[in-house]
Amino acid sequence: MFQLIIEGIETLTSSAPRTLPAKSATLEDIRIVAEALAKALEDDKAEDLLFIDLDGKSSLADFMIIASGRSGRHVAALADHLSHQVKKLTGRPANVEGMPNADWVLIDTGDVIVHLFRPEVREFYNLEKIWASDTSAHRAIQH
Repeated sequence: MFQLIIEGIETLTSSAPRTLPAKSATLEDIRIVAEALAKALEDDKAEDLLFIDLDGKSSLADFMIIASGRSGRHVAALADHLSHQVKKLTGRPANVEGMPNADWVLIDTGDVIVHLFRPEVREFYNLEKIWASDTSAHRAIQH
């Protein structure tokens, strides 16, 4: 038998779990996750979906998705479903902000940032204008 220390807890069993360092994701891996999240939003009837490639533009994330829900309830449902999708796709929980009011919900995976809005709130903040300076870097997903 060997002794293994896991986060300050000593165990004396060889069947103790061994953790491997996390594999760093490539930009293509991140793109696949971002596109899967955009597809999930599309399937859940999110409106005015915008997919923005931030590579070389921002150190915040590699991709940003902006979408609208028809109401606060729809925005909350989109956010709840998407947070489950993030966990399923990445194995990590997403950071979710704004759920109590569901006017503007931010879902941050670390590599992908998703903004979900009620239409009038989206119009007020107009994030598209900030990120749309280079129109080749984003694409709207149309139905």
